[in-house]
Parts: sequence; C-alpha cells; structure tokens
Amino acid sequence: MILVFGSNRAGRHGRGAALDAYRNHGAKFGIGEGHVGNSYGVPTKDGNLKTLKLNEIMHHVVLFIMYAEANPKLTFKVTRIGCGLAGLNDWDMAPMFEQATNNCQFDNKWKLYLGDSKEYWGTY
Repeated sequence: MILVFGSNRAGRHGRGAALDAYRNHGAKFGIGEGHVGNSYGVPTKDGNLKTLKLNEIMHHVVLFIMYAEANPKLTFKVTRIGCGLAGLNDWDMAPMFEQATNNCQFDNKWKLYLGDSKEYWGTY
C-alpha cells in the first residue's frame, strides 16, 4: 500500500499526512514529489510553502495518475490531498482524480465528489 499525500516541492514533510508519510511510509526529506518508499508525494505547495494554483496541482495529479496506471500491481491510498495545510476544498481537489485507475483508493470524504465507481478506505 502506497500512501499518496500532499507535499511541498522542497520536501519538508513537517505536518499532516506528509509527516505521517515521512515517519511511517518511507518519504524522505528533500524529495517533494513522486514515489519514495511506500509513499507518493503530490505537490500542493511550492518550495516556500505557498499553496500552488489549481492548474499547477492538476499537472502533478496527472503525473501521479500516469504513474498509478503504469504500476497496476501497486495499491495507492490517496489522502485528501490539498484539503489540509494547503487550505483547498474537497470539491476542487477530488474531481482532479476522476480519471484515476482502479488501483487507487480514496478517503471516504471524497465519495460525494467521485461517486460509487471508486474504492474508498476510510477517513485520514
């Protein structure tokens, strides 16, 4: 199981799901994007910890979805990326993952936005 979390481009995993990814899932300080250990960082903040624009985040989400598609034997547990420290809304973030592959599971709070066609794992 790969924990997918919102990160910053500087790879400073100091709070929220990013800290959990660092402590428990193999995320490394200094690496703010991609698959490391049993984690995958999706940048929602820049290197100065300022929240990225939605179109910039969408670019990183698309890269994640392509990675998940290329790795069908892995299961990705997607947290409510951007909805914590980045201060974004579920209704903006969840629809970015509509095209995610079946090996992605989502926080129950996103079921309202993604519907019954996705798998859910609980609440982070």
